[in-house]
Amino acid sequence: MKRIVTIQDISCFGKCSITVALPLVSAMGIECSILPTSILSTHTGGFEGFTFRDLSDDIPKIAQHWKKYNIEFDTIYTGYLGTPLQIDYVIDFIKKFRRDNNLVFVDPAMADKGKMYAGFDRSFPSHMAKLCSIADIVVPNITEACFLTNTQYKEEYDEKYIKELLKKLTDAGAKRAVITSVSFKKSTQGAYFYDKLTDEYYYYCTGNINAAFHGTGDTFASVFAGALTKGIDYKRALKIAVDFTVLCINSTLPERDIHPYGVKFEECIPSLLDMLK
Repeated sequence: MKRIVTIQDISCFGKCSITVALPLVSAMGIECSILPTSILSTHTGGFEGFTFRDLSDDIPKIAQHWKKYNIEFDTIYTGYLGTPLQIDYVIDFIKKFRRDNNLVFVDPAMADKGKMYAGFDRSFPSHMAKLCSIADIVVPNITEACFLTNTQYKEEYDEKYIKELLKKLTDAGAKRAVITSVSFKKSTQGAYFYDKLTDEYYYYCTGNINAAFHGTGDTFASVFAGALTKGIDYKRALKIAVDFTVLCINSTLPERDIHPYGVKFEECIPSLLDMLK
């Protein structure tokens, strides 16, 4: 059985981070180990007064214990990391557990819609860029790609702009990059992929949905990382991840007012298994 370790926070209520990654990766028939970086009572979007416990100091201790038992991972999948110290610990973790044939998958979750997430300052992207530079694949949205590459953020852009961002991401060290939430016209949205090793681009899009839910980036990243871990090629894995995320959003739309905390991905898992066949 293939094995992924996902390194990110646990939001005890609200569908994001490990709360999404663990069930989706497991449902795909992959063993999912978790290395939690913090525990929050809820996710940070739309909830006030949430509790927060920092687990940074536990990261190297867990890594040391796993190393003692020669535990190995087919994929190291990182998500939201809250501090530069956590990034440093994760870089050290990758150095310890990297093999010639495993995958380092980085979702640099830190910004959206032209702004950094709350709690991050302008110096944070330079720390995240160090992690991205050692990745096999990075999956930022447009805002994150701009911060990582010191590129001016644009609300309106063309294909040349996206391709230049992808090149900059891979020139910084990542072997492959995907930029999510790419839309060249109002009716469509998708993800744009670039493979530095083959100099190949690939864009896959679906109809645009005029709605926003927390955790859809985590849904996409978890399914994409899982599909790649199962040996599915990049193009098909990307299509599966996009299509499943869209399905989850559409399934939640009728009850969007009572599901502001995430998409109902659980009900869509049977469709995900069909996509993987």
